[in-house]
Amino acid sequence: MNPGKSTPKDVSQRAQDIPPFIAMDVLETAQAMERSGESIIHLEVGEPDFDTPECINEAALQALRDGKTHYTDSRGLIELREAVCAHYYRQYRVLISPDQVIITSGTSPAMLMVFLALLEPGQEVIISDPHYACYPNFIHFAQGKPVKVQVYEEDGFQYLPQEIERRISSKTKAIFINSPSNPTGTLLAAERMRDLARLTPYIVSDEIYHGLVYEGKEHSILEFTDRAFVFNGFSKLYAMTGWRLGYVIAPLEFTRPLQKIHQNFYISANSISQWAGIAALTQAQEEVARMREIYDQRRRVMIKHLKGMGFGLAVEPTGAFYVLANARHFHPHSYKLAFDILKEAKVGVTPGIDFGFGAEGYIRFTYANSIERIEEGMERLRLYLSRETYKKIS
Repeated sequence: MNPGKSTPKDVSQRAQDIPPFIAMDVLETAQAMERSGESIIHLEVGEPDFDTPECINEAALQALRDGKTHYTDSRGLIELREAVCAHYYRQYRVLISPDQVIITSGTSPAMLMVFLALLEPGQEVIISDPHYACYPNFIHFAQGKPVKVQVYEEDGFQYLPQEIERRISSKTKAIFINSPSNPTGTLLAAERMRDLARLTPYIVSDEIYHGLVYEGKEHSILEFTDRAFVFNGFSKLYAMTGWRLGYVIAPLEFTRPLQKIHQNFYISANSISQWAGIAALTQAQEEVARMREIYDQRRRVMIKHLKGMGFGLAVEPTGAFYVLANARHFHPHSYKLAFDILKEAKVGVTPGIDFGFGAEGYIRFTYANSIERIEEGMERLRLYLSRETYKKIS
């Protein structure tokens, strides 16, 4: 028997067509440079630089000591689902049932599950442009079609409800929102969320950056409609990226289908992480407040430096830990500019094109790094721009 040699033709078209996550390409290039002895300032990847709060670590250790290392209910521990419900009532005064909550290994599996449960082939999901880089890929993998609606810097990258209405068709199944937003760091105003909630499609709301707001107030879509799916988790607010813990809140009619998908593809989320998640929601408020205050200090420092160097910021970001800065007057192609900044200035940044054509010519910076490192990165960038090296990019 000769099984033959595998070729690229053997790889599914779907796998071949998926675009790279450029932020990770930048990070991995930067890491290779570091292995060669280069000193890199990392302002490219949205990962908290804080350690997980000790009360969360201790809860995980206690769960290990108690032998809580087995499968949980496929929907997640009832204690954690109840804690999620209590959190949403405490923060937004919305009543949800533990039966609406499914705990997942981060929010990414939750997104895939929701679109598998929601979409028939060819049905559409409206998303903003710019948008988080991976959103269209989840929709495509569920055989849906992302319909992109341009949002604009001068309007704080907020949806215009009239533009959404214009795009709604018989194929539209959902409108995807993200506030505070990655990559823009801006919030969707309550009145615009209310206007969107009045439209007929489901609302899919990514609320992973809730709690990281420095001016104004974030709102959950559940304040305005029950016809909504909410993604949230522990990675950003609680500095728990490696714990891989998230959840989805869904309308009741979807929870059994979502549970069956979860049973088949994931079984259950990590048991130890789930016990840690309970501590995060019930014990970590003081540590979260400390981290939020530090993020705000960093945000102000970064904005001051970027404005001083001539980057465009029509509306200052007030949430998450990102600044999407207009760099078109430096160079029109963000991919070339970002990698040249990495090569010449030794600063990792993410090109706007990673987040859609609406962000081409922009650069995303993250302030999930110490003020000292941010200051050093900004100085390196200033020297790079003063040398006009960017004008030589081919």
